[in-house]
Formats: sequence, structure tokens, C-alpha cells
Amino acid sequence: MASNYVVGKWKTWYKALDVNHDGKISMEDVEESRSKFSDLHHLDPKKAKMVKDNFQTWWDKYIFRGQTGDISEAQFVEALNKDYVKNKEGFKKEMLDCFNMFFDVIDTNKDRSISDQEFLIAFRAYGHENVALDTSFFNKYKPDKTGLVPLMDIVNSWVQFVCDDDESKRDVVNEGFASGV
Repeated sequence: MASNYVVGKWKTWYKALDVNHDGKISMEDVEESRSKFSDLHHLDPKKAKMVKDNFQTWWDKYIFRGQTGDISEAQFVEALNKDYVKNKEGFKKEMLDCFNMFFDVIDTNKDRSISDQEFLIAFRAYGHENVALDTSFFNKYKPDKTGLVPLMDIVNSWVQFVCDDDESKRDVVNEGFASGV
């Protein structure tokens, strides 16, 4: 079993994925996040379809993990734990792929950096509407003087969040959620 620290972070991630805040992860969460993201970015129909398809693939592969129907927190944690315990390095690689895919979709201008606006839109699409808290979370990444954070810095922070059980290491994502996001 993963440590209580890691399991606690998975539970936090689960709550963050519950876009409509109904206590479960479902296709409604997928649809709401896909639609909101496309609408907030004012994507043309062709690009909106591509983004929605990419989000669907991401949800199916990394969140639903082959399950159908609604997912409870216990099911989510159990699925992650199964893969984590079986092969921790393999799980870490899978999470690297997961977050590379996710943030590649978020990086709509494909500059391999995330701006505060891209970050805020992504968080709004996932039901996190408090701009001040979301901005504070983004600023924990210490954007460069142009206001950008390299995509891989964000990807690696999320991999650390779901994989690393060393509580002594700074965990930007865990800090962000602990601040109330």
C-alpha cells in the first residue's frame, strides 16, 4: 500500500477532478471540463473538437483507467495503488505520460510554457473558480519575467504530487491545494 501521505494526495487529486462537486467522478465531469475549457478559450469548432477528443482520451486512460460508470474515491485510490505497488517506477513513468498529455492540451499556443491565463482557464474548466487562490497556486511556480512557467516544471510537479512519498520535499501542487484551491 502507498503511504498515507501519497494516498492523501490522491484523495486531493480525486476531489480536484470532481468538476461538478457531486462527490464522484463521472462522465458529467468529463463533459463539463471539456466544454468549459473550449468555451473559455473561444476555440474554433475544429480545434474545440480536437481538444475535446484529447481530453476524452486523457480521462479514459488515466482517470477512469478502464473502469466504466461513476468512480468513487475508494475506487480511484485502489486503481492508483494497484499500479503504484506493482511497479513504482512504471507508475511514475505512466504519470509522466499522463501529465505531459494533460498539460500539452492546456498549452493551447504550443509554446511549451504555461501562462497564468492558461493555468487559470484550466483550473476554471475543472471547477476551481477562485481566481485569487488559483493565481497564488500558479505563482508558487515562480514564473519567469515574461510570466511563463516551463511546461516540464509543471508536469514534473504533478508527477511529484502523485508519486513522491517524501514529505520533506517541497511539493508545489500539494501546497497549492492546501492553500484552498
